[in-house]
Amino acid sequence: MRRAQVLLKADAGGPGWTDEQIAAAFSCRTKTVENIRQRCVLDGFAQALERKRREFPPVAKRLDGEQEAQVIALRLGLPPKGYGSWSLRLLARKAVELEIVESVSHETLWRTLKKTG
Repeated sequence: MRRAQVLLKADAGGPGWTDEQIAAAFSCRTKTVENIRQRCVLDGFAQALERKRREFPPVAKRLDGEQEAQVIALRLGLPPKGYGSWSLRLLARKAVELEIVESVSHETLWRTLKKTG
């Protein structure tokens, strides 16, 4: 709805407001108004009214729920002999060694453990 209102106010045959006036009226940035106008010129009116589709789909999760549970259980257990606590890299190596996952980075494990609190 906002896109249609922006285009109506920007119409040269209509009010012909400036980008700054439009941005202030609809509580958005001037760049947003510029992008809507540019998209109308390049892609057409109908495309300017719709939200732009993603070029690339989101990346699938590396770990499913069962694998996450196994990694969390591993983390809550005792660390291997010779280690005082689990490091993320150690946990990643152990998860691959125990064939919980084929491969995983320590960053993925950090995000998994962070979201579980």
